[in-house]
Amino acid sequence: MNSYSKYCNSLTAYSRFVTREVSIGDLKMGAHHPIRVQSMTTTDTMDTIKTVEQSIRMIEAGCELVRITAPSMNEARNLELIKKELVSRGYHTPICADIHFTPNAAEFAARVIEKVRVNPGNYADKKKFETIDYTDSAYEAELERIRNRFTPLVKICKEYGTAMRIGTNHGSLSDRILSRYGDTPLGMVESALEFLRICEDNNYYNIVISMKASNTQVMVEAYRLLVAKMMESQRNYPLHLGVTEAGDGEDGRIKSAVGIGTLLEDGLGDTIRVSLTEEPEFEIPVAKMLAERYSKRHEHAFIKDIEGNVPYNPFEHNRVITREVLNIGKNHVPVVIADFGEKQHITAASLFGIGYAYSVPMDKWNLNDMAVDYVYAGDNSIDFQIPGTLGIIYNSENWKKLKSQERAYPLFCGEEYLKSDIKSDQLNFVALTLDVMSDEFIQKIKDDKKVCLILDSFNLHTMAELRRAAIELKAKDCHLPIIFKCNYKSLSESQFQLHASTDLGALLIDGFGDGIWIKQQQCVSTQVANSTAFGILQATRTRISKTEYISCPSCGRTLFDLQETTQKIRERTNHLKGIKIGIMGCIVNGPGEMADADYGYVGTGVDKISLYKGKEVVKKNVTSNTAVDELINLIKENGDWVEMP
Repeated sequence: MNSYSKYCNSLTAYSRFVTREVSIGDLKMGAHHPIRVQSMTTTDTMDTIKTVEQSIRMIEAGCELVRITAPSMNEARNLELIKKELVSRGYHTPICADIHFTPNAAEFAARVIEKVRVNPGNYADKKKFETIDYTDSAYEAELERIRNRFTPLVKICKEYGTAMRIGTNHGSLSDRILSRYGDTPLGMVESALEFLRICEDNNYYNIVISMKASNTQVMVEAYRLLVAKMMESQRNYPLHLGVTEAGDGEDGRIKSAVGIGTLLEDGLGDTIRVSLTEEPEFEIPVAKMLAERYSKRHEHAFIKDIEGNVPYNPFEHNRVITREVLNIGKNHVPVVIADFGEKQHITAASLFGIGYAYSVPMDKWNLNDMAVDYVYAGDNSIDFQIPGTLGIIYNSENWKKLKSQERAYPLFCGEEYLKSDIKSDQLNFVALTLDVMSDEFIQKIKDDKKVCLILDSFNLHTMAELRRAAIELKAKDCHLPIIFKCNYKSLSESQFQLHASTDLGALLIDGFGDGIWIKQQQCVSTQVANSTAFGILQATRTRISKTEYISCPSCGRTLFDLQETTQKIRERTNHLKGIKIGIMGCIVNGPGEMADADYGYVGTGVDKISLYKGKEVVKKNVTSNTAVDELINLIKENGDWVEMP
């Protein structure tokens, strides 16, 4: 078990981790203040009116802090004009300057606006993907160099009452940090702490910290480790939560909810930025929806505490290995169960929304990459020939009446399984809730090689209760495969996607779960529920079923139309299952932020693109008119292309 064993107040009782209060102009953040929502402009910072008008759209959508890029002194100076124009129009929302490579721009901005964001990886450091073997004295000399470069900004912020975000990004860790700590969450945390210590040495504490990554597993681990280290050293700086380059549409929302929501579930986070490749005002409703879910979370039903150490490492993703039962557990990817229990009649056409299309002329089933593994039919009957890859789950009494039990499996409720004299000789699903999961029952069932558990919860704090149940099973050496079932009723499509992604994503991030089952009532269509389920598995990197796009949200540094380009690339590559493509507006976000992408498309000048294979640039200064074609050719040259079916 990792020595940093505590990263939140409780794993079972919802409780905000109380941070110190930070002042950003008139905006108060941290402590007992509400979770703040923010976004970033995508306009050219030198275009004052466009930036002001976009900022106003963001503010009117609910944005409480507007971030604007300032890549050089010119943009930093123009922030003062932008601020004055906003105030003249009656808008007093604080502004944050986004700084990367230019300390002098940060020092100017800190005198004229309310907050500056610095990235420790490139503020006074460098990244050339070089491994350097530092001696302790050489490393200390580098830290002293950084101290000398960074201290002037700290003193200015202290003098002017300006807030600061120390924002570590996984993809832009410096060569110095990578050489000592590797490409790890620990490296991310230490990168921020080095800068934080310089601030503290100057008695400056008006600081917010972030640990962003496009990989949700890395992002969650880094924030948890940061809080654990802060708890150890009696620190409590506010946390800015975000998943970098989440993408757009459904995928971007699901990925953001998996990363941000997992942390919010444990009471972590004081401000949210959802990074979507869309207009920034569209990010705000998503962020608000994520935050508002926790306004009354403390009212949830009691969940019994965990005694002793947790039997897993919350700082390092490792899937909990369970017993194999048919295609569930052990090394199988998590399965997906579609809920048809409330359908009046199930037909072949009913399966279209869950990945199966029946061709009448050819008399065969066609499957796509999001075809579910099981359908829960409940007390219904199915009177047609099902696809050969699909299993049907029936309520146990209904299952017993079936004429044929081929690829049909019973669902028992707890003790009902032990009392039944008729069971499947292949696979039995046994539904449990935490309150009926007694030690005696676990002992009786734990060695049964034909059982898969369905862990269900109706608690307001669903994720914590399901995690508590999974922890108890592991602690008692019960290695039966586990499927998590979450229940949602009367939600909008956006609420459904965000809630399900948070609850199930958090469990999968912790390494638990051999499958997921989403029950939706008066909610979304079967197709939306299914795409959400597979999106959650994709976002947690536990089951890859489609192309992943690591796409930045655009900002004033972007050198081409990012939204249009992302859509063009998606249209031509979305059939490449398992390939990760990074689409970055400028060199600040690429190649570092897309470090684990297979291919990269990065703006390096006006309408000029560099193409990457992994971390290596392979083509420079390609015109944007031909760059998408060149990207496709690069994928083909490396043997990763398949023709669209």
